[in-house]
This record gives sequence, structure tokens and C-alpha cells, in this order.
Amino acid sequence: MRSTSSSPATTSAHSPLAPSTISALSPLDGRYAGRLASLRPFMSEQGYMHRRVQVEIAWFIALSDAGFAEFKPLTPGARTYLMGLVKNFSEADGQAIKDIEKVTNHDVKAVEYWIKSRFEARPELEKAAEFVHFACTSEDINNTSHALQLKGGRDVVLLPALDSVITKLREMAHAYAAVPMLSRTHGQTASPTTVGKEIANVVVRLQAARDKIAGVKLMGKMNGAVGNYNAHLSAWPNFDWEAFSRNVIEQPEPLGLGLTFQPYSIQIEPHDYMAELFDAVARTNTILIDLARDIWGYVSVGYFKQRLKEGEIGSSTMPHKVNPIDFENAEGNLGLANALLRHLSEKLPISRWQRDLTDSTVLRNMGVALGYAVLSYHSMGVGLAKLELNEEALAADLDASWEVLAEPIQTVMRRYGVSGAYEKLKEVTRGKTVTAAALHELIRSLEIPQSEKDRLLAMTPGSYVGKASELARRV
Repeated sequence: MRSTSSSPATTSAHSPLAPSTISALSPLDGRYAGRLASLRPFMSEQGYMHRRVQVEIAWFIALSDAGFAEFKPLTPGARTYLMGLVKNFSEADGQAIKDIEKVTNHDVKAVEYWIKSRFEARPELEKAAEFVHFACTSEDINNTSHALQLKGGRDVVLLPALDSVITKLREMAHAYAAVPMLSRTHGQTASPTTVGKEIANVVVRLQAARDKIAGVKLMGKMNGAVGNYNAHLSAWPNFDWEAFSRNVIEQPEPLGLGLTFQPYSIQIEPHDYMAELFDAVARTNTILIDLARDIWGYVSVGYFKQRLKEGEIGSSTMPHKVNPIDFENAEGNLGLANALLRHLSEKLPISRWQRDLTDSTVLRNMGVALGYAVLSYHSMGVGLAKLELNEEALAADLDASWEVLAEPIQTVMRRYGVSGAYEKLKEVTRGKTVTAAALHELIRSLEIPQSEKDRLLAMTPGSYVGKASELARRV
């Protein structure tokens, strides 16, 4: 059987599992290592080994409880010891497995041999050692381990990081709900909104996208070499192996894996759920790219200032600059995340016949894809925390844009049947600098009720925001 390792481990002058951050090939383990410490226990190779040990132990203990005469139920002491192998799995344990792999050239077999090595001087476990990895193909262990990795990476790291961004944006939406802002459609002045409403739009989109990520069912299969329980039934033909496998996969941790059972597969779990998950994360990231670019623009036109940090330098030659680097970093890393996520979602559901190995090396980059996403959420949060609203700039922009009131004026004219309302306002405003005085003169000349004239005369660009404030506070 071929190894599921993509390549032999590479050592360095430092520990092979913990190279110096300054010599790391990937910036995720170099420059940004500190920001991703919470993701590493789940998505690193160490995390992958840990989950493999967890799956093997869960399967082994379940087999002891299956009622087979040849494998009696384990004693409480043996169960506690086995669960301790999972709970206390260390970097040294991971390195020991890597050392075994140098001999086996097979990473899953190395895990099996490591577990058996931990049975030494324990007669009860030594006697049952051949039930480690019993009837399993490597992919029974790998697919469930990948699902457990994603379970931890998604639920413990990625979603909380995204939630912190959504929470901050919701706070801003409420705080700035009534602060008027000039809109721009096609880059041109348009009907005013409020700062809070524009942020609320993003909150609603992100919350929906976040729920899609959280709602993806993480699947697992343990049905043998080509998905038919061939080996299982050769040993115990009358045993319900499908129900047994389902129980191991769906029973909550720590006795089970807490995943969703996949009843049909080839040698590998089809990875369709992975594609769904990665697409959901990529869609979320696209929304955040949109936000990062918009905020970058608002900083550029002065709607937002950025709080200064003592000692920070914005430009090596221009002392006055405070660059929106957090939003630029977020945008760049979101793009990297999406490039990987989309490749994962397009590639992983494809396998030649019952199995090829092209998914194995690709799957080892799940943590890289999610790492860039989490890094981006961190940058976005830092950037949002630095923003200060510049209400003077917002008010000045509105006061210079009286042409936006052409819309309400012509709409009221239409209500009262004034012929050619749109065309009259177009003639007065299109391509021209419109003043309050000019609009007021036009309003006074209209053949509409005086009460409507008074209402329009009292209107300013800053007060023409519709339900924006209400909508922002509601989010």
C-alpha cells in the first residue's frame, strides 16, 4: 500500500516540528505565527496525528464493546489509559510517530505501530493488539481525522474569529445608525444613507454567510477499502457493521467522534461536504473583501480617521501618513485564502475510480487555507478597532451635494401629477453644481400644496436618509 504522506519530513537546524519563525517557508508559521497559535493544534501535522490516534482509539474501544467473544470489554483501567493517550498526546508523541514513519514509509501504519508500542507491559492490551486498526483501510482513519480537524478549526478558531468581526460591525452599525452619509452609486453622488446602515448591510450578509459555514455537516465513513465492509464481514459475517460504524462516527466525543455518518463511499469519503464548507468560507471572505475595499475608500476620502499607535510609522518618507494597512492586509490574505479554498472545493470531490492519491497532499493544505482566512479576520478586527468617524468630513460632503434632493422633489411632484417632473429636475441638476438656493427657488414655483413645499424646503441632504437609521438599529 502506498504511503499517504506527500513527502518525507524535512529537518532543520531547529526542531523538525518547530522551525524558527524567521526561517519558516510559510508566513503563517513565520511572520504571523503568533496570530495563528490557536489554529495550529487542530490543522497542523501534529493535529492530524492527534486526530488519527483519537479515531484509532475510539474504534478499538468500540470493538471491545461489540460483544465479540474474541475481544472482551476492556477494563475501566485500560479505557482510562487509552483515553489518556488521546488527551495527553504531545509533540514528543508526534515525533515518535514520525520516527516510525521513516521505517514504514506509511503514516497511518506508523500511528498503528505507535499505539501498539504503548501497550507494552500491559497484558490486557497486548493480548488485544491486533484489534488496533481492525478491518480499517487508511482512509477510514484519515477521512474521520480530517473531519475532526475541521470540526476543531471551524468551531474553536475560525467561527469565533469571524464572530468577533461581526460583533464589532454590529456595534458600529448601532453607534453610527443616525450619522448621515453621502452615497455613491457608480462613483457618483446618490441618495444619502447613514454610516450605520451601510455597515448593517454587511452585518446581515456576514451573519447569513457565517450560518452557512456553521451549518455544514462534517461527514465521516468507516466502511473499508472500497466502502462495502468487505473485510469486516469476512471476520464476522452476521454482525451489523454498518450500524456499528454509524455509532462510532455519530456518538459524541470522547467515546465517539461526533460527526455525521456517510453511508455511501468509494475508498475515500467523497469530500462533498468539504467543498460545501470551503465554498461557504470563500463566500464569506468575498463579502469581507468587499468591506475592506469600501472602508479603504472611506478612509481615503476622510470619512474615517485611524487612531495613532505610539511609535508606529506609516511611511518611510512621508511622516504625515497613517495607511489603512490592516484592511489592505486583510484583502490580500482573503484573496490567498480564497485561491486555496476554491482549489480545494474543486479538486477534492474528484477521485479516479475507487481511489487515487491526489487528494492526500491537497488536504494537508486545509490549515493553510483556513489560516489565511483567520489571519484576515484578525487584521479586519484590528483595523475596525482603529477607526474613528470624521463627522465633519461627512457633513461637508453632504452640504456640497444638494443635487441629491432632486429625487425627493421629483417624486413629490409625481405624486401631485406635475407633468414632466423627472425631466424638469434633470434639466436643473444633471452635470451642474446645484445649490440650496436654486432648489428652493424651484420648490417655491411648484404647483403643489404649500404644506408639501414647506416639507421639501426643510429637507437637507443630511436629513434625506429614509429608514436608514431604523434599519441600522434593527440589525
